[in-house]
Amino acid sequence: MVKPYRPTGQLPVLALRGPVRALSFIMDPHPCFPMAVEGPVIASTVHGISTPLEAAGLTGTPIEGGGGGGGGLITARERSVCNGVSPWLAPVAMVLTQDLALPGFFSRVMVRGREHLPRSGAVLLAPTHRSRWDALLVPLAAGRRVWGRDCRFMVTRDEMEGPQGWLLQRLGCFPVDQGRPTLASLRLAVNLLERGEQLVMFPEGRIHRHDEPLRLHQGLARLAQLAAGQGVDVRVVPVGIAYGQPVPRPGQAAAVQIGPALQVAGGGREAAMAFTTDLAASMALAERDARLLVGRPLD
Repeated sequence: MVKPYRPTGQLPVLALRGPVRALSFIMDPHPCFPMAVEGPVIASTVHGISTPLEAAGLTGTPIEGGGGGGGGLITARERSVCNGVSPWLAPVAMVLTQDLALPGFFSRVMVRGREHLPRSGAVLLAPTHRSRWDALLVPLAAGRRVWGRDCRFMVTRDEMEGPQGWLLQRLGCFPVDQGRPTLASLRLAVNLLERGEQLVMFPEGRIHRHDEPLRLHQGLARLAQLAAGQGVDVRVVPVGIAYGQPVPRPGQAAAVQIGPALQVAGGGREAAMAFTTDLAASMALAERDARLLVGRPLD
């Protein structure tokens, strides 16, 4: 069951007037998500004639043979961002990671809470980030073998270089320039949600191995708000990941706990901040349960 999230108090109305260099509605220092939009923008209010996406010129004209893996909704400009999910390479990578790498490194991998995963519609997975193994565990817990849905990761631009980048581009990942995120990356993320696909964002922005309160960037909440402004019903699913040690070691256990889905309600910075706080609490609960599964409870 989806848990609607409605922040208390009156929601502020977004009103950006005149040419601006960026949509402040979606600006955020998150290193793994495009928050700034370059170029002149005339934005409207949330309840105005046009949505922020239309005002920014993000809707685009669909073309055939889009690279997002769902066909037809990816614009020509976005083809330079992502090659989509390769129909031959993705199954090979799935066997190598889920049948060989993960079982070969960990003594066992436990997944709980799959009943919380929506079987259809737009989904934003929000995992805790404790190790590079996280990127392999999330598709195992929520990817193609579960409900037939791929996990589309946003990754930093430096990870898209060389042979690794060639591979990631063909597994549905797309890069984000940390210093100057592009309009095409933002457009692609919204298009994928419009098509009912499943995106993965690490709201913490980087790996954290110490036991401390979660500190999330607001990029995920603002993406959900932006997609909702286009009429997309986005489910945000908190995911907790845990290992036997802060740095995973061979032969130890790993666990993934999936929590109940949330939905953002309302627009504006205050609503995004309130939702991010609620999401952090849900992710912390999921991580607490995952830590219990690996025998490493949080203090």
